Amino acid sequence: MQASTLSAFSSQKFKFWSFISMFLLVFVHSYNLHINYLQPWTIPGERMTVNSFIQYLFANGLLRFRIPMLFIISGYLYALHDSKPYKERTQKRLRTLLLPYLIWSGFGLILTYVLELFPYTKHIIEQTQFMQIDDHRTLLHQYKWYEWLGRWILVPVPFQLWFIRVLLMYNIAYPWLRNWVTSKKGRRIFFPIAIFLWLATFGTPFFEGEGLLFFSLGIWMQKTEFNIQSPNKWLKPLPWFLVFILAASSKTWLAFNGQPFFGDAVYPVLVVLHKLVVFSGLVAAWFGCDALVKRFMGYDWFVWLSGFSFIIYALHTPILFYVNQSLLPLLEHIANYRILLFITLPIAIIIFCISTGALLRKIVPKVYSILTGGRGL
Repeated sequence: MQASTLSAFSSQKFKFWSFISMFLLVFVHSYNLHINYLQPWTIPGERMTVNSFIQYLFANGLLRFRIPMLFIISGYLYALHDSKPYKERTQKRLRTLLLPYLIWSGFGLILTYVLELFPYTKHIIEQTQFMQIDDHRTLLHQYKWYEWLGRWILVPVPFQLWFIRVLLMYNIAYPWLRNWVTSKKGRRIFFPIAIFLWLATFGTPFFEGEGLLFFSLGIWMQKTEFNIQSPNKWLKPLPWFLVFILAASSKTWLAFNGQPFFGDAVYPVLVVLHKLVVFSGLVAAWFGCDALVKRFMGYDWFVWLSGFSFIIYALHTPILFYVNQSLLPLLEHIANYRILLFITLPIAIIIFCISTGALLRKIVPKVYSILTGGRGL
């Protein structure tokens, strides 16, 4: 659907899914099984229980459509404003993406450094190996100056900031991406390569497969007659919802039980199922939840909350990670403590982020504007 403006309902859907994606991101990062660095092919490293099954099903299955959703929305909205000069738009993105990226990355470093000054929190950071840089150095205090610089710019302590970093690169590359996806010949070359990179889970600090594909797909959707209001016969949400549930459930079962039967062959199967979950989840969510969008975007309180999407995204980690790791050993005596923490901790962190954001926005609105890149004012 090529247009210079969005319909009122499409605008609501973009806002709704931007907020929900950030909301769900906190739950993904609350995952607390033994092997908690999630890749499409991750094996949990423990036996399957109700707790472990539910956590893996959601954190590495049902909730994984969020980032592609954000990339599609970003690509679509960026393509919507082609009337503005490239230089002007790029300079604005440096202010709204690069500056918050550097500030929040710096905040993560400073917070970690301060926590290492106290024996209890220093022990937590050391035990998590979150700051480990080699076999002998596990603390930020042990870094050399250029390693500090590397963590600030390339490997932020708030690891979710990778999204902003690569999004900025795609914004800078927008004129070339637009030319490729709007040219019939260019599409035939570009999209097969982008799909391959996505399927291969290709990634570098400034360029990776998932963002490239879905940001470009958003551009293509805006520049063509693609109907984002209602699905065509191939994108009906109910069949894709069934695929979504079945693929996520199958992937989760195989992650726990597949290796004894299939050996290392289970890894590529997990990757394929993961990609199927992502795509089917996108279709089912975007085209199948219109009634939900209309209901919630009709509530003033929800619209108010949605204005804090960015502060939730930027602030929740590493705070969530450190609190999670500190609480796990303290709650071991409580039945089902890990699943309880997986559910309740994200809610507490989200409340903290929104409360902090609301306070900053009220007391120091200019500072809040800088921290969020002008979002949610």
